Amino acid sequence: MMAGELCHLRPYRGGDASALRAVADDFDVARWMTRRFPHPYTLRDAEEWIAIAMADPRGQILAIEVDGAIAGGIGVEPLEGERTGTALFGYWLGRPYWGRGIATEAARMLSDFALQNGGLRRLEATVFAPNAASARVLEKCGFTLEGRSREMYLDRSGAVCDGLLFGRTQTLC
Repeated sequence: MMAGELCHLRPYRGGDASALRAVADDFDVARWMTRRFPHPYTLRDAEEWIAIAMADPRGQILAIEVDGAIAGGIGVEPLEGERTGTALFGYWLGRPYWGRGIATEAARMLSDFALQNGGLRRLEATVFAPNAASARVLEKCGFTLEGRSREMYLDRSGAVCDGLLFGRTQTLC
């Protein structure tokens, strides 16, 4: 578990499914997420995600907890082969928790930990270009905008939008 002033990062637990579904089943949350994050978000989706997280031997798929309640999720997915030492970084936060600095604190805690203690030299995160709030979170955590991929995504409304690639390396820690 990692503790900050605004939130805690902790492993998912078997009893988290209802709380996870309640905060994740929101179109505005899913809007800027890849299709790996379903919408509507059912209890079964929550149970399946928790099973994946609990089976992760690295323990790097975590719940963001605020005042004892699940507020979102965050994780690091290490890559292999020629990309060993690099990991994909992602997070999401339920709407009631937006605009309070929680995503920034959570992203800073996990990215610092992953680069300092996780055997990683680089983290990468992609963002739907219209999602300025998520891009700003990454920038505040030491990620640098490295590129724009034109027409990379089809958002949940059916609009085509660019993707932004952010990176953070050990040298920025």
